[in-house]
Amino acid sequence: MRCPFCGHEDSQVKDSRPAEDGSAIRRRRQCEDCGARFTTFERAQLRELTVIKSENRREPFDRGKLERSLAIALRKRPVPQERIDKLLSSIQRQLETSGDSEIASSAIGEAVMEGLKAIDSVAYIRFASVYKDFREARDFEHFAGTVSGAAPE
Repeated sequence: MRCPFCGHEDSQVKDSRPAEDGSAIRRRRQCEDCGARFTTFERAQLRELTVIKSENRREPFDRGKLERSLAIALRKRPVPQERIDKLLSSIQRQLETSGDSEIASSAIGEAVMEGLKAIDSVAYIRFASVYKDFREARDFEHFAGTVSGAAPE
């Protein structure tokens, strides 16, 4: 594994343990050249996924992009990181086991909406405001009215 600090090609694994919900392995590594320590995560990938975007554009599925979207929606919310990691892994597993290697971006958005609805109603509304392209305050009001009691606070 390449060192993120100096770019050296080799690093030594110092510690390995299960991470998240057991769907990943967390490895603590040390660069053999500069001695810096860093953490990597190893996950099983069931299939290569391609996301079908608007206008039929295609791009590879990027777990990091999904993770950033969840982080934005859940910013400053009282949701433990472990719960976010489980949701992230659950959505990715759901997509990989769907049977299709090409997934519409709308299917990913709906999976995120369902997951956030169960975790935090504020994050659910935040994500929906971008995903459903709210234009006015009344869009929020209307959507929030349909959410009442969606998730325990």
